[in-house]
Amino acid sequence: MSLLQRDKRKEKTESQLKYAQQHLANERTFLAWVRTAIAVIGIGFLTASLHFSTEKMHRPLGDFLAVLLGLSAGIVGIIIIIISAACYLKNKQQIEREDYYPNKVPIILVTLLIVLLIVIAILYFMASGSLF
Repeated sequence: MSLLQRDKRKEKTESQLKYAQQHLANERTFLAWVRTAIAVIGIGFLTASLHFSTEKMHRPLGDFLAVLLGLSAGIVGIIIIIISAACYLKNKQQIEREDYYPNKVPIILVTLLIVLLIVIAILYFMASGSLF
């Protein structure tokens, strides 16, 4: 094997390694988004189920907000999973084309959805008398 062939083979191996690292980082990011979505869904349903299993005296507004919080958390979690899958696929294509452009829209959308859940949670705790 000539020296030129060894150099080409070494360059190809280094290029493939860099390429693999980018794809693995993309997959780790996707899995982090999925873990976040699972946590959001779990917290929402846990709050709703604890409300109905521990409250001795139910208030209609508290019941409504508990159900709303549980359902909203489920919907937000599903939206996060869909957004993360779309971002993963978009990033995968960009990595393969070697032109990556970060997108801030998913971050802003998820942030707004989480803030909405926090507002519902605060309203729930205020309505149930648990906040103050």
